[in-house]
Amino acid sequence: MVMGMLVTGCSNPYVAHSPQYEMQGRMVSQAVPAPRANTARYEHYDDNPVKQVSQQPLATFSLDVDTGSYANVRRFLNEGIYPPADAVRVEEMMNYFPADAKPVYVAIPASQPFAVDYELAPAPWNSERTLLRVNIQAKDIKTAELPPANLVFLVDVSGSMDEPAKLPLIKSSLKLLVDELRDQDRVAIVTYSGEERVALPSTSGSDKSTLRHAIEGLDASGATSGEAGIRLAYQQAEKGFIKGGVNRILLATDGDFNVGISDNKQLETLIKQKRDTGITLSTLGVGSDNFNEAMMVNVADVGNGNYSYLDSLSEAKKVLNDEMHQTLITVAKDAKAQIEFNPQRVVEYRQIGYEKRQLRDEDFNNDAVDAGDIGAGKRVTVLFELTLSGQKPSVNPLRYGKQKPVEGKSDELAFINLRWKAPEGGDSRLMSEPVTPAKLNASFDSASQEMRFQTAVAAWGQKLRGSSYLAATSWEQIAQWASAARGEDSNGYRAEFIQLVKLSGKLAK
Repeated sequence: MVMGMLVTGCSNPYVAHSPQYEMQGRMVSQAVPAPRANTARYEHYDDNPVKQVSQQPLATFSLDVDTGSYANVRRFLNEGIYPPADAVRVEEMMNYFPADAKPVYVAIPASQPFAVDYELAPAPWNSERTLLRVNIQAKDIKTAELPPANLVFLVDVSGSMDEPAKLPLIKSSLKLLVDELRDQDRVAIVTYSGEERVALPSTSGSDKSTLRHAIEGLDASGATSGEAGIRLAYQQAEKGFIKGGVNRILLATDGDFNVGISDNKQLETLIKQKRDTGITLSTLGVGSDNFNEAMMVNVADVGNGNYSYLDSLSEAKKVLNDEMHQTLITVAKDAKAQIEFNPQRVVEYRQIGYEKRQLRDEDFNNDAVDAGDIGAGKRVTVLFELTLSGQKPSVNPLRYGKQKPVEGKSDELAFINLRWKAPEGGDSRLMSEPVTPAKLNASFDSASQEMRFQTAVAAWGQKLRGSSYLAATSWEQIAQWASAARGEDSNGYRAEFIQLVKLSGKLAK
């Protein structure tokens, strides 16, 4: 079963001007004709800084399950271009990979949508630091138990989509999704270019030949009237609304909304209003020129959906077939985390990734604050770099900052709080888990395979962003860490990752 998605490129005033990106572009242009000016847009976020626990003991953030950054960075590297730093979001890279072997988690109580596990190990890039990895594993749902779906495919068919890696890829991808539909699922198709139209009214998932024929008949031409297309898609979603079911728009596109909405906030307001009625929105990005990732990420976040980037049909299969439950079925909405560090045991901390998901501490208990949604069967990974008591800190100890130990809890390193709402809404719920030194590995090599591999992915992402914390770490070291934790790798994702790390090192020279 599949949910409606919006695939598009949008206009946002964040344009990637990376010296490395422009330098690599010039290198490529010496061998091939000069490319058109790249107008891709990425939102800028500064890396999370080191924080002193005595001053800021709480780390508060929204949980994130997007994976689009990894596929987009892979596309850059395969084109021989070093990616701009703003295209790299480390948390989306860590959360891209399915577990190589099913991890052993504590049983998930019936009243909770997920379980929490954690592990600690020395940081391989700094002997004076310790890594804390927190894993959140959501319940999966059997296909037979999934609610019926009311989906709307909103497809950009403007002239710029007339390239093999754009509309033809979208058409092939949507056909993969059609293969997963059940009789109780329904799909409508809306297109937009110079004008918007309903290419196919809501149709049963049992009528696969009609759905495939409608998808195959999509052609690219004209301008991009994004606003009108979105409004028509919502009309179709409202017309076919299934109470208690999955009601989602899937937007697919490559470029800007150059007709209609020109203000991001106006677009986000519209999507938020429709989200509150039970219609969610996900985005699928394709292409490179005019690719407006900044808006695609934002509208998917506001729409309580997911952002994915398709650089190949195999990636479409991963997103729309292999991980369909995770992508489309929500088991926990407005999921937030707040981790409190014990100043008696932890001196400093630095959160790796999640820059775009940071919240104010007071937002954690405020149910009016929107946060991330977690899909069925999804595993969410969070990584912190800690300076434990006795390790050399980045900042000198405070003369007047010593605090009294918390009686009875002095052995805890931290306390994990998670808050979420049921998919149908209502008041939030809370679960908590203490972090103790019992799960601290004596060495990085003795840590679990999953922790070692995800640490390699986090190191790669930080180095791609030019992080000073990884300045002394080589691309070869990162590839070695990943190779040692590759495991069975039944889907080949990890072998591909190792090659991407090596390619990054060549392009960075």
